[in-house]
Amino acid sequence: MAKAPKQKSEKSPSPAGIERSRFRDMGRSLRHRNFQLFFSGQMISLIGTWMQNIAQSWLVYKLTGSSLLLGVVGFAGQIPVFLLAPIGGMVADRRNRHRIVIGTQTTSMILAFILAMLTLFHLVRVWEIVVLAASLGAVNAFDIPARQSFLIDMVGREDLMNAIALNSSMFNGARVIGPAIAGLLVAWIGEGWCFFANAVSYIAVIIGLLLMKLGPMRKVSKEATPIEHIAEGFRFVSRAAPIRALMLLIGVVSFVAVPYSVLMPIFADRILHGGARGLGILMGASGVGALLGALTLAMRRGVQGLGRWIAFSAAGFGASLVLFSFSKFFLLSVALLLPVGYFVMLQMSSSNTLIQAMVPDDLRGRAMAVYTMMFMGMAPMGSLFAGAVADRIGAPWTVAIGGLCAVLGGLIFLRHLPKLRFEARQMLVAQGLAGAEPQ
Repeated sequence: MAKAPKQKSEKSPSPAGIERSRFRDMGRSLRHRNFQLFFSGQMISLIGTWMQNIAQSWLVYKLTGSSLLLGVVGFAGQIPVFLLAPIGGMVADRRNRHRIVIGTQTTSMILAFILAMLTLFHLVRVWEIVVLAASLGAVNAFDIPARQSFLIDMVGREDLMNAIALNSSMFNGARVIGPAIAGLLVAWIGEGWCFFANAVSYIAVIIGLLLMKLGPMRKVSKEATPIEHIAEGFRFVSRAAPIRALMLLIGVVSFVAVPYSVLMPIFADRILHGGARGLGILMGASGVGALLGALTLAMRRGVQGLGRWIAFSAAGFGASLVLFSFSKFFLLSVALLLPVGYFVMLQMSSSNTLIQAMVPDDLRGRAMAVYTMMFMGMAPMGSLFAGAVADRIGAPWTVAIGGLCAVLGGLIFLRHLPKLRFEARQMLVAQGLAGAEPQ
């Protein structure tokens, strides 16, 4: 009788023990050597990428003072992703993903060097920025599907969800650090050195990729033509109702709400009077929120409940944007960008996790290509539209309308969620995730 309480305590860990276990689980995919190399190299490279994004926006704004041209540059940098991602996804499913990522990262480094030299020698013009942005977008159309589907090759299916969450954490950790550094460097020594630092940062990720030791790559049937492979990917996404619903919500939010970041130089300068340094702080604040969102996902151990998370995150993102759009105080705007970043990252990373959990391995690259089209590919059209609308009605009203549309999209997804659960569970069971249900 006296031993019963002892046995119970051994089988029932304390709340503190559960919390410690969750924190240990947050980094479980880092036990894989290849992912360690990828994580460390990408962290350095992504800091440079965010530095370049902020410096490039500020350079265009400084050269033109036009919200429309800010939208044009955003459009040029991302429309190739929308147009070429299906080809990139097909290539990721038919070729060696490891080699694809090495090639795309090397090409991105060369493009960053060109932009740095043009800027440092005072030769840069807006049309050159547009061309280089479009070239980088074309590279990303191949890089993103390959890099996303390469995660499973590094960590296996059992740690895939955690790897996706940590990958998002890394992206947003860089999003916090990069803009802060860029804001200081732009003010002190100019945009060109930010571009140069980004070019150098690619060396870290390329070295990490070259040091990886990977097993034999999976063999993919080459009987079907590339066009047939691309069509097969679109058919899968369109026929799978849960994945189709997720993609549509991502596309709507990316088109109407995510382009708020393109208009951020206007908020930083004309409305909040913070200049380049203020722009870095504002973007860094949304990055802090996004990092917290990604870490929240990393603490999860399964996909159960992610459907509701996605719906509420889309609505929360939109509501936070509406509040931000009407703020006239710098510190209040910084505070409001925390939930903006938190909710949008929670929605996008949770959607990525669910899609990858439901999709078969041989279609992973093409499914990630459609995800890329909806997430990054719809944003350029949204950026162009937001820039044109902001020229007419102003940046605050443009952002507020986009936020309201995101709220509406989240509520519609939530309404249809009960109809999607049964098919989603069948797809998860087919991929070996029995008992999981994204309710």
